[in-house]
Amino acid sequence: MQKLILLILTFILLQAFVSANPNRELINKAGNSKDFPNDQQLTIFDSTYVDVMETGLSNIFTHRLQKVLTAKGALDLSYVKYDYDPLSAAAEIKRVIIYRANGTQEEIDVKKVQDYPAPARAIYWGAREIILGLGRLEPEDAVEVWLYKKGFTYALLQADDDDKFIPPMRGHFYDIVPFYSDFPVLSKVYLLSLPASKQLQFEFYNGEVTASQTIKQGKTQYTFSKKNIFPIKAESNMVDKSDVAPKLLMSTNPDWKTKSVWFFGVNENFGSFESDPSIKAKVNEILKSAKSEEDSISLLTHWCADEIRYSGISMGKGEGFTLHKGDMTFTDRCGVCKDKAGMLITMLRAAGFKSYPAMTMAGSRIDYIPADQFNHCVTVVMRRNGKYQLLDPTWVPFLRELWSSAEQQQNYLMGVPEGADLGLTDVSSPENHYFHISGNSEISKTGALSGSFILTAEGQSDASVRRFFTGTYKVQWKMYMERELLKVAPRAQLVSVDYGDPYDYQKGPIRIEFHYVIPDYAIVTENEIIFSPLVINNLFKGSQGQLSLNTSLKERKFPFRDRCSRSVLLTETVKLPYNCALAVKPNMEFVNGNAVEYNVNVVVNGSSLIVTEVASYYQRIYEASDWPDFRKAALAQTKLAEEPIILTIKK
Repeated sequence: MQKLILLILTFILLQAFVSANPNRELINKAGNSKDFPNDQQLTIFDSTYVDVMETGLSNIFTHRLQKVLTAKGALDLSYVKYDYDPLSAAAEIKRVIIYRANGTQEEIDVKKVQDYPAPARAIYWGAREIILGLGRLEPEDAVEVWLYKKGFTYALLQADDDDKFIPPMRGHFYDIVPFYSDFPVLSKVYLLSLPASKQLQFEFYNGEVTASQTIKQGKTQYTFSKKNIFPIKAESNMVDKSDVAPKLLMSTNPDWKTKSVWFFGVNENFGSFESDPSIKAKVNEILKSAKSEEDSISLLTHWCADEIRYSGISMGKGEGFTLHKGDMTFTDRCGVCKDKAGMLITMLRAAGFKSYPAMTMAGSRIDYIPADQFNHCVTVVMRRNGKYQLLDPTWVPFLRELWSSAEQQQNYLMGVPEGADLGLTDVSSPENHYFHISGNSEISKTGALSGSFILTAEGQSDASVRRFFTGTYKVQWKMYMERELLKVAPRAQLVSVDYGDPYDYQKGPIRIEFHYVIPDYAIVTENEIIFSPLVINNLFKGSQGQLSLNTSLKERKFPFRDRCSRSVLLTETVKLPYNCALAVKPNMEFVNGNAVEYNVNVVVNGSSLIVTEVASYYQRIYEASDWPDFRKAALAQTKLAEEPIILTIKK
């Protein structure tokens, strides 16, 4: 009896504790899988406190409570993990509590945290991960985590101890805070404590946030909070989420020009672009055939693009915003984007050019608050006319461009002595990226189709076709060409194919000539001929980016992107076995929009049929309002390929 009474009292005390625990109440009221049927987990609150020192060093404390909604959510929340770079950051899991659905709770021993090298591919910079396993979780369980961090994202030349955690621009602070998530967040709070001597500029993008500012203990405190954050429903090929989702940008750096001058200075002081006799000798060798300023720039850019392998290894001094010295990259013949850019700058300077580094953000927008929104490094060179030209040796291996047009409509910041504002790359004309197929064929009385066609392409279209060769073994080249033909005509017989030397990309645009025979390609009766002209049958579909977008979407909410602007011209002349007339006029859509143009023409003249399809896609990044025209043009091209032409034989 006494044991039973003790058990009852224990249960009553436990229930009283649970009821008194405010987190337990939050967990119970937060909702479950019925309230959030499309989600695996739920963040009840996500709080961040950042305490900034005069040096710019930041101590960051995060406190998060998440609830399991499904079995998949239980698996995802069964561990706590954080990635960091020991050269510039430190991280520590301070405390973890599991609230079980049955009313009990469990504190996890944080001494069991594992610290190990982070998985890596192509870039081996010594990044690490800490991880703490939580064991089995069930739906309705919740996990509370306290995490401490200090430091910043990018490593730079630093001394020992806490100095290595001070940001590259000493004394300055910046942060980019996403107020969006892949799962619902009921409450998110970001609190910043900044020395009163520092002037902060901030802006909240793509939504609204509750903000306040107070003075406390000699520091200015900024608080930003938002409730009921729900996942954005992604659309295929939409722009990066950070371009359209709510986010907070903050910086004590006054403007981009200040950042530009600093970026220039930190690399000049380090001596990133000093040459040596071996580099100078290689530059002279490369430029033997140069006949102009353009030749020299092109030859050096493509040497750095083709001869410096993309592979990042830990190289000690010269990480982050500081580019490694050219002699190191020249010796190792490998590096990441900043090493390839730095190698090109070194070589251009050795050739007598004025050249500097630039930073950009591949894949998303850079907003005007001067927080460090960069993930890529490129090169600028001053031309004789005094204007700067962008070069990207990372993105142009075996590409006929010097600046990849897959980076058009992209922000960048040059590190030049006079300072520069944030720039935006130009839109490249579709004609710079043409994709042309021109064919001549003949249909026999038995329905066999024989003939030839020539594919030519330039710019990014050239690159997408040339990749069949530069990205595979030579013994596979003919097989890949035959496969493209078989995709649209499974009974096709490839008689011959001539693609020249695909590695000699500077000689001219890619040109591939096919000769083929296809038995029983057309249906020929006493009265009709039914077939689809081969050239408009979406040959090399993978090299026509407009055909890869999901046209099942009737409307778009967000801007979207293609690989590049593009011009498409497909034309074929077909010799028929009889004089014919069009029995059924094929689908001939016309689009004449600001962002897209498309038209098609089919003409029968006696025993000849001529079909011409023309399209121009004028952007890389499109507004949602451009989607109807883009979709209409892409659907029209697909429909024309799928619906055969029906001809009536004239008696």
